[in-house]
Amino acid sequence: MNQSDSNSTTDIDIEKTIYTLVEVLIAVCCCIGNAMVVLALWKTRSIQQPTYCLIVSLAVADFLVGAVAIPLAVLVDGRVKTSFHTCLFISCVVILLTLVSVLCLTAIAVDRYLRLSRPFWTVTWRYSYTVTAACWLFAVPLSFTPMLGWNAGSANFTPSDNCMFIKVISLNYLVYFNFFLCTLTPLLVMTVLYAYVFCYIRENLREKPGNGAQNQPRNQSLYLRKEKQLASSLALVLALFALSWLPLHIMNCIHLFAKRATKIAFHIGISLSHANSAVNPVVYAFKIKKIKRAYINIWKRYTYCEAESQGSQTSKSDVMLTCNNMSETNDNMSDSNKN
Repeated sequence: MNQSDSNSTTDIDIEKTIYTLVEVLIAVCCCIGNAMVVLALWKTRSIQQPTYCLIVSLAVADFLVGAVAIPLAVLVDGRVKTSFHTCLFISCVVILLTLVSVLCLTAIAVDRYLRLSRPFWTVTWRYSYTVTAACWLFAVPLSFTPMLGWNAGSANFTPSDNCMFIKVISLNYLVYFNFFLCTLTPLLVMTVLYAYVFCYIRENLREKPGNGAQNQPRNQSLYLRKEKQLASSLALVLALFALSWLPLHIMNCIHLFAKRATKIAFHIGISLSHANSAVNPVVYAFKIKKIKRAYINIWKRYTYCEAESQGSQTSKSDVMLTCNNMSETNDNMSDSNKN
């Protein structure tokens, strides 16, 4: 019996170690990748447009998943002893960043829809900042609802217990509120909006008698093709979000209704959901040309400046001046390509 218990404990320790290492790797990828997105959008004037403000917000949320949510998620997996309310607060912070991502994705889908359904509607910086702030502010009360009473209760939580997410967050909250209301409903809305966007673009690009491609204004056709390309990229981000998060939410449903989900399965689901935040920068790089070009310009500038700064003949001030000129030239080239 003791040998069996010892083997079981060893297996649990190995599984926890693997889970922790995977989470650390995902966290590093989240931070580096999304920092690159924010830097690319900040440094490149040609993509400093109001619409891209929402992509920056999503990238910031994904960066914070790596910098904050993943370390906290590892802690609330039974690693530390805390009071009930401290453990509950940490768990709510983990939920917060997920809800911000959902709301930002929803705002991006609405933005794509409005740009096509209202062609004369102009997106201003003020509007983008307001929507972005609303996404973050609205996510706070939704994610901190357990702090107001909808939690697992402190009766079963003793001071000797380690802090565990599932011990303080109610499964009813996770399934009925967090999943059905705050995640599944926005996903369905976004699916409908992107379906409308693609149908609208397809209908307008299709040749019709008396209104074929030869009669269609070139600027309008080019605009619709660019919208289709961007919408396809953002729809892919949405699809990856759904594929990454639905397994964990489905396991929560199984655990609530059937009590059959294992801890290993939960760890896989949690890691998969966190990996979504590391995947988005890769999607941006391969699918959105403006961001891909910004990545390349930043990389060229960094490698050139690093090589020049290590040279013996060039002063640091001259190197910095040359690098700044390179940045301005790249921006001007991007602007001319845009025009």
